[in-house]
Amino acid sequence: MTEAFQKIFSATHFTVRHTSAIEPTTFEAHSHSYYTVTVLLSGRMQITIGENHFAFGRGQTTFTNAHQTHAASGAEFEFVSIGISPTLINELVTELGLTRNAAEIVFHSSLVTDDSITTTVRSIAGEIAQEKIGHQEMLETLVRQLVIHLLRSHLTVRKSAQIELSRAGLVDRRLRRAIEFMHDNFGRELALEEIAAAAYLSEFHFARLFKQLIGATPHAYLANLRIERARKLLAETSIPIIEIAAMVGYQSQSHFTKIFKSVTGLTPRSYRESH
Repeated sequence: MTEAFQKIFSATHFTVRHTSAIEPTTFEAHSHSYYTVTVLLSGRMQITIGENHFAFGRGQTTFTNAHQTHAASGAEFEFVSIGISPTLINELVTELGLTRNAAEIVFHSSLVTDDSITTTVRSIAGEIAQEKIGHQEMLETLVRQLVIHLLRSHLTVRKSAQIELSRAGLVDRRLRRAIEFMHDNFGRELALEEIAAAAYLSEFHFARLFKQLIGATPHAYLANLRIERARKLLAETSIPIIEIAAMVGYQSQSHFTKIFKSVTGLTPRSYRESH
């Protein structure tokens, strides 16, 4: 590896990030609303996914479920990370006849070595780098190919009476009202009492149920929701960063920048330029 760079491509149902770093870099604990597949092309990193800690080596792949907390650190590494929306996965599950209902979908494990994934991910990275005619259509095809392989080899699909598709994505029906409330109001201060009331639960029972079902506290979920919204606005609009900070619930641009960089490894300005 001879240089550091960032390349990011965002589409409706997936996001691709190709990162090369030379200096020590830390990604603080966070989660996403989508499933993540990350292939380490060179170097070595330390990874935490959920409660598991392990070394991440060249040629290996990590899997992160939607809303699963994860963190990483390392120096002199290169990786490609693909975020895939639950909606796209659920659509393919239905098309393939695995189930006709919203399903509970989880990875079998967090760390694997799979040459087929590595080959597909390298092709995706190549499409981003070259930007040839029709590259978006090619990327969509490659991502669908990747998801089908994941469904064949690395994902468990279970019918679930508790999972349903809402305007906030796939959610547990017991938390639907609260999650939709957070999605509708993340741009302002939200007290736990107010969020719990949307689910018709006491603060105590809501917080316990939320952590049990989502794997994160309501506060952590809300913080990650704000960062995900900021990513989208930075990638798809020219709204000034100070305005984006306020739109996602941060009154201070400096505080927003600090939180954003701790999670993504990039300042909001660098993230926007990487697109």
